Order: sequence, then structure tokens, then C-alpha cells
Amino acid sequence: MRASSLLSLLLAAAPALVSAKGTLGFSLGDKNADGTCKSTSDYEADFDALKGLSTLVRTYSGTECHAPQNILPAAKNKGFKVVLGMWVGKPTDKDNLLEEPSFKADWAAIQKAIPGNEDAIHAITVGSETLYRGDLTGPQLHTYISHVMKGVPKGVLVGTADSWNKFADGTADALFTQEPIVTYVLSNAFAYWQGTAADKAYKTYFDDMAGAMEHIQKVAGDNADKINIVNGETGWPTDGGSDYEDAKAGTKNAEKFWKTGICGMLDWGVDLFYFEAFDESWKPDSKGDNGELKDEKHWGLFTADRKSKFDTSCPK
Repeated sequence: MRASSLLSLLLAAAPALVSAKGTLGFSLGDKNADGTCKSTSDYEADFDALKGLSTLVRTYSGTECHAPQNILPAAKNKGFKVVLGMWVGKPTDKDNLLEEPSFKADWAAIQKAIPGNEDAIHAITVGSETLYRGDLTGPQLHTYISHVMKGVPKGVLVGTADSWNKFADGTADALFTQEPIVTYVLSNAFAYWQGTAADKAYKTYFDDMAGAMEHIQKVAGDNADKINIVNGETGWPTDGGSDYEDAKAGTKNAEKFWKTGICGMLDWGVDLFYFEAFDESWKPDSKGDNGELKDEKHWGLFTADRKSKFDTSCPK
């Protein structure tokens, strides 16, 4: 079953949030294959490889590898836009949230990088899966986001990135019920991490995004049409990656998910960021919620030396 056949079943889930064809972006690491930090010229090489598919990328940290200072000039030179990520840790002093060290450091670094690069910044995301990890509550996250909103140039969006289920189950409701309303939302959705087989993954993926959209729309009420909900991360590990339950790593399965899930989501009119642009060979294995170590080196659409792994055209 092609993903396009599923659209008629899902389009009613969040009609106010669906528009024209979606925009493709990429999650982009800040390190080279050997673990060294990327320079501006490294990012320019990344952009040269991606420009046939996209001119939009997202990052994750304001301080690691001086990412904002290095990536923004490259984006400006190559005609790209960047969603700058800020890391927020678990606060130790709930009465002084804005003193949380990682937030303070990342926000200071981004503020320093903004002047002269305003046109290269699409948005700033405050926190990455802080609700999923339980590091913050919805109201706490809203405090951080609203603080950043006050300090960005006009036209720069401010929001957050979190797992789709935290938007669907009400954990994030404060973002859409407290002023100022958060209007830029990156909802991460990985059918792979739900252990779904590749030939069924597109349905899980669509269901997840529809669930997040439907709940946000319901909670936001009259403000729903102001909220831009983006799929913040999705992807599939290629050859060399680890299996997860019924989700089997492999380049053919990654291509299958691209053709059905990615192409289908873009056809649905939802913007998305593919995780990720390039393999990150330097990454150590990571331990998941089930306690198992999994390889995260082979999630790139491209190899670490920027070679495409499979055909990325979408079915017509």
C-alpha cells in the first residue's frame, strides 16, 4: 500500500494544520566523522551535498563545537536557513529556572552569534525532548521559551522539540494555553523506535503525527491556526545499524520508509526534518530505555563522506 493511499484516511485528523506540500529539512550534527568539531568550511561542504534536496537544517546545541558561530556564516554563504537548538538540563533550583547552566550557556552563545546572521536563522528551539525525559514540566518549559521569545529578532520563530506522545498526552498543554502561545513545535516521531516493521512503518508514523496534531489543535482552540507543527525528527538506520524489535536496519528498509513515510508526510503538507543528514561515525553506542546498547552511527541519508545511499525521488 502506498503512503498516498493513506492520506484520505488521515487528512481529517488536523485539517487546520495541513497546507501545501511540506518542506524537507535535515538534522545536522556538529562533528566530523573523526569526532572533531565542524568548521564553517565543513558546514559549507555539508550544504553543497544537501542543496539538491533542501536548504533547511536544524542543530541541537548552542555551545557544543561552537555550532551557531560556525554554521550561521556557512548558511548565509550557501543560502540555507538554520533552526538553532538550545539544550536545557534538569533545573536544580525551581525558583530560578533561568539560572540552569546549560540554558544560560546556550542562550548566551546564540545571542552572540545572531548579529549579522539574522537572515540565516529560521527558528530557535528551546530544549530537546525535555518533557520526554521528565527533566521539565510543561509550565517550566514555557518559562524558558517565553524568555527566549523576548530576545530574538523579529521574524525568528521560537519553540521546542519533543516526542510526539508528549504533545498527544497533554504533557505539553501549557505551551498552547499560557501566553505567549508557542507557535513553532517540532514533534519527533520514529516508527523505528516503536519496533514497527518497515513495510508498516509509514502508518505508525502518520498515526503518531496525527495524534500530536489533533491534540494540540483541540487544546489551542482559536489559536490552532497560528501553530506550525513540524515533524522534528524521523528516520531509519541503514546497513550497519541496529535492529529494534520488528524494525530491521538496512538501506533497503530505509529507502522503503523514505518512499512511503517521508514522501507521504511531505505530500500531506507537513514540514519535516529527516534524522539525519550524514552518518556520524564518531558516535558511541547508546543505551535505550530497554537497557540495550544500539548503534547510532548509520542513520544518515548520506555516508559520512557525503555520498547518497539510495534514490530519494518520491513516487508520483
